[in-house]
Amino acid sequence: MELPELTAVVAYYRGLAGAGASARFSAPQGIIDVVPAARTVLVTFDPETIRPSEVRDWLESAEPAYDVASSGREVTIEVSYGGPDLTETAQFLGIGEAEVVKLHTNSEWTAAFSGFAPGFVYLVTTHERLRVPRRNTPRTAVPAGSVALAGEFSGVYPRSSPGGWQLIGTTTAALWDASKVEPALIRPGDLVRFVEA
Repeated sequence: MELPELTAVVAYYRGLAGAGASARFSAPQGIIDVVPAARTVLVTFDPETIRPSEVRDWLESAEPAYDVASSGREVTIEVSYGGPDLTETAQFLGIGEAEVVKLHTNSEWTAAFSGFAPGFVYLVTTHERLRVPRRNTPRTAVPAGSVALAGEFSGVYPRSSPGGWQLIGTTTAALWDASKVEPALIRPGDLVRFVEA
């Protein structure tokens, strides 16, 4: 299903998931997965269990949930601020480094969708005061645990990888643990709060 903007995707995904629950628990039997992206929500299903018309009815009956409070889980991530791009980020925004940290920790972040790498989640908030461009020259290796900003998003690199986001801090939180039943620390729809370590 295509939607006009990311805010609509987040609200529609929450509507499908139901308040306070994951999509897997509230979806009809036969729904395999519900995957939000930047402008779409992908639903996969087992045609031996559920008819396409039933899937369509379920999709059409979902009411978008624009209320942030209706999110399911809340995840808190401790961050040591002082990343290599914190000063440049503050200069771009025209504020001090402490104000960047204050804005980042005082904001409620919603996990809009995942991608790029296992455990990497694109987080959005309700304001644009931390909107910054990507770096002109991406790094060939960003350390695991780097907390970053780019465009309308914040995110945490779950493992070392190339990247072009502005690095403002680091965390020791494990964003992806393949040994767990639910490997991802953050799932779409979760509310994320950053706290200063």
